[in-house]
Amino acid sequence: MTNCARTDHHCRRCEGPLPFAFSMAFQPIVNVATQRIVAHEALVRGVNGESAYQILSQVSNTLLYRFDQACRVKAIELAAQLEMPSALSINFLPNAVYEPEACIQATLAISEQVGWPTERLVFEITETESVTDRAHLRNIIDTYRQMGFTTALDDFGKGHANLDLLTELRPDKLKIDRDLVMDCHRDARRQILLKAVADIATQLDIETVAEGIECRDEARWLHEEAGIVQHQGFYYARPAFEALPPITDFSDTAGVLNG
Repeated sequence: MTNCARTDHHCRRCEGPLPFAFSMAFQPIVNVATQRIVAHEALVRGVNGESAYQILSQVSNTLLYRFDQACRVKAIELAAQLEMPSALSINFLPNAVYEPEACIQATLAISEQVGWPTERLVFEITETESVTDRAHLRNIIDTYRQMGFTTALDDFGKGHANLDLLTELRPDKLKIDRDLVMDCHRDARRQILLKAVADIATQLDIETVAEGIECRDEARWLHEEAGIVQHQGFYYARPAFEALPPITDFSDTAGVLNG
């Protein structure tokens, strides 16, 4: 993708105020094998905690690039203010990135300003179905890896976020969508698919994260039967507005986070 608008250290697409304000909520991602919180995902909210939809519905095509950059800056600022001890996971839109090295400059600048280590940034690739230029997406992932960032494919197993992406892309993580995780402890078809995805990811040296876990039975099956140890969902904690949510005590769940 060409036609980057950045000149003289400024970008006419990415810089400037937005016509609306927003903030972030944070939800933990846990490793049940090590009993650690490994990351917190930043989730867009209104300034009074309004839903993500109320904010995203205001993002027009002309504001897309500016909003993507503003989300990164806001997430890093809040994570630093909260003294977040884990990695910070930020969603980004591939179509809002023209040139990876140019479009990352605002992220690098705010990270330096607040003292956030760039090696503790994870970029989650969303809306892969709208990406027609696979070479561009591969270039983003490869560039970010060279710069020390971690990348993840979000919503894997839903819509266009499927196995064919792995023929060209080499993300560090796959975030398995709730559609596959739901009722996995009692759904044989989901069990077959989840085990296959976990096996493929292992062979490709890609970590897996199960999203949308809502009950203990799902968590236990994913850990004990599929070997998926990184979990995220309401079972562990709901997103907390401008805060780091406490983790529920799971001492009665085999191998799952305690405290």
